[in-house]
Amino acid sequence: MKLLKTDLKNKVLQDMERILDQNREELLQANKKDLDAFNRDDQALYDRLVVDQKKVDQMIQAVKEVRLQDDPVNKEISTRELDNGLKIINRTAPFGTIMIIYESRPDVTVEAAVLAFKANNKILLKGGKEAYHSNKALVKFWHQALSENGLLEDFIQFLEMDRTQTQDFLRNPDQDLDLIVPRGGERLIAFVKEHAKCAVLISGRGNNFLYVHKEADWEKSLKVILNAKTHKISACNALDKVLMDTQIDGYEDKLKELKQVLTANNVSILVDDQVKKVLKDEEIIPDPSVWQEEFLAMKCVIGAVNNIDEAVEKINKNSGGHSASIMTENNDVAKTFMENVDCAAVYQNASTRFTDGGQMGVGAELAISTDKLHHRGPLGLNQLVTNKYYVFGDGQIRV
Repeated sequence: MKLLKTDLKNKVLQDMERILDQNREELLQANKKDLDAFNRDDQALYDRLVVDQKKVDQMIQAVKEVRLQDDPVNKEISTRELDNGLKIINRTAPFGTIMIIYESRPDVTVEAAVLAFKANNKILLKGGKEAYHSNKALVKFWHQALSENGLLEDFIQFLEMDRTQTQDFLRNPDQDLDLIVPRGGERLIAFVKEHAKCAVLISGRGNNFLYVHKEADWEKSLKVILNAKTHKISACNALDKVLMDTQIDGYEDKLKELKQVLTANNVSILVDDQVKKVLKDEEIIPDPSVWQEEFLAMKCVIGAVNNIDEAVEKINKNSGGHSASIMTENNDVAKTFMENVDCAAVYQNASTRFTDGGQMGVGAELAISTDKLHHRGPLGLNQLVTNKYYVFGDGQIRV
């Protein structure tokens, strides 16, 4: 795609803010159609689908925040002059065409498009059928903002495909694809990786762990655990597993108190063999695979470990590589934990719910990457560019 001037891109985004604000009722009516057709058995997916006035405000704010950020394209990364006289400048450059495949969340249609467009990428939006009417309305708004500024609608495309058509498109796309981001569960990610012919950046599952070290502040721990587990169960940064250090003072009493706090907040509990000896009435983990499961529900596993090494090993073996937290007042222990746990975000004495572009100061995010190439964590505006070398010479030849 031709590089657009920053002022023009920002004008499109400013117009999108206005269009969203002026067409709230149309969007809410479209979302109502989606909600009316949805089976509410999956509460987490339903929560992600809802658009209300607050959500519209958040969409407008996301566009505004990206508009106010510096243009990430054509920024100098490094420059050097060689002995042979060549001048080499490394600059940021757009990816080209990004495809995002996502489920349920209409706000992704706004955040993905605003980030891709500001970074001068074309984006192909493949939303889930459960959000069809909401996404259709939002893409209509995007196209209005583009056309009002004399730009082709091709910058932001809405793909209306079923599973078979998507599979065929991934195998034989009718246009160049530079990057695909599947934002959803493990089945979606596996599906895309199996069929895609270009780079795939994984926005993986959560299945986040919190380890209560023997030197933890217990009241602080309870507060953090409750927030991480119950604040928003549909989020990929929600907590699923708690590991209790058996060496903590009052181990058994603390387990019983944790159980009381969680059950009082409608969280069901599963326990491992060791915790079962204390919490005798709780259901034991039915299968080891549960350790690797992302719940997206008011459910939590409580397990026991004897030291930090066991905690790190358990997390690295089972987590989704998203977020992990340690509760401890010992900073050296926290440092060891954070350096050795293999997750995109690691915490000391804080809720995993902060793994979010807005909360981390990145702004709107395309996804939370659990990949290690080319970026891990929130994919914000500055992560939606690659690089290009500009080499300036005066007739040099290699000998």
